[in-house]
Amino acid sequence: MGKNVYASVKSYSQRGKLLKKADFQTLAESRDLEELMTRIKNTVYGDAIADVQKPYTSQAMESSLRGHLADVHYSIAKTAGDSAILDAYYMKFIISNLKQILKGKVLGKSQEEIETHINLRAEELIRQRDVIIKALVSKDLEETVASLNSVQFGDEISKASSLYNETKNIQILDTYFDKILYQQLGRALKNTRDREVIKLVGMDVDFYNLLSVIRGKFWGLDDSQIEDLIVSQTPSVPKELLGRMMAAATVRDALGELTNTKYKDLIPNVENELDAVAQFERAFEMALYNSSARSFTRMFSFATIIGITKLTSFEVRNLAAIAYAVEQKIATDVTMSKLILDE
Repeated sequence: MGKNVYASVKSYSQRGKLLKKADFQTLAESRDLEELMTRIKNTVYGDAIADVQKPYTSQAMESSLRGHLADVHYSIAKTAGDSAILDAYYMKFIISNLKQILKGKVLGKSQEEIETHINLRAEELIRQRDVIIKALVSKDLEETVASLNSVQFGDEISKASSLYNETKNIQILDTYFDKILYQQLGRALKNTRDREVIKLVGMDVDFYNLLSVIRGKFWGLDDSQIEDLIVSQTPSVPKELLGRMMAAATVRDALGELTNTKYKDLIPNVENELDAVAQFERAFEMALYNSSARSFTRMFSFATIIGITKLTSFEVRNLAAIAYAVEQKIATDVTMSKLILDE
């Protein structure tokens, strides 16, 4: 118990440092990246972006923030001791880099271009740099896939590559990489009896499975292709429900299958399928955010450790979105409406 208590206390103190909505508003109102840098330096993220060099880019800022987040997650996981669930969440960093590399190869980007999109801090902390470097220096998609053959999820990567070659839909690469992550999470979940943890992590697995079915239908994948994207189910979204959604005639009908589930409030009320998918995704992410924020009701529970891991991820994602919006001169109210925050 000792380690968890300490990690839980650490999670509480970390939670106290999370930015408030007003902080994000101030950051989003920056006139340019220079002003944004100055404003971020006055927050707890000052050290995280200290190494960003001029001329500032949102890309460089995001990379530094992600490196900082890797440090935070690594230290939380270390404090908590061995946890397959925290290890699975940590994989997000590595998966995200692999996604960038494979998508970069597909789009014919140079190694230099791809490098600006990745931060290897997470890999350095667990001594896994070589895997990423090997993929990065490969000359094309085929060679990259081959270089990843020996890693634990090599077969999923080659499936992703062949389905991409068939459909030419780059989002399929994203989904397959997410599958690797959520598969790990689903497996880790099976070994816990903690109801709070099952609820919290189970929602993430549900999010992935439901979104994969809905996106798969939207992309026109056949049932077996969609089936292949699904990871181990949870009691709240069992196999039968996913099967009914797959069998539904349209995206709208598939979403309609959620009417009698705990996710009924997330069903969007729009006709356009693309909007429906986007609105469902956003509503679910808000629900994930809120459930993470609620995980702090019980002191010293493992759920708070998962909660802070997720909340800090949302926070860094919000900061990256603000940096991009400031760089692109996007209106503040538009930026704020896209962030995942307390409503």
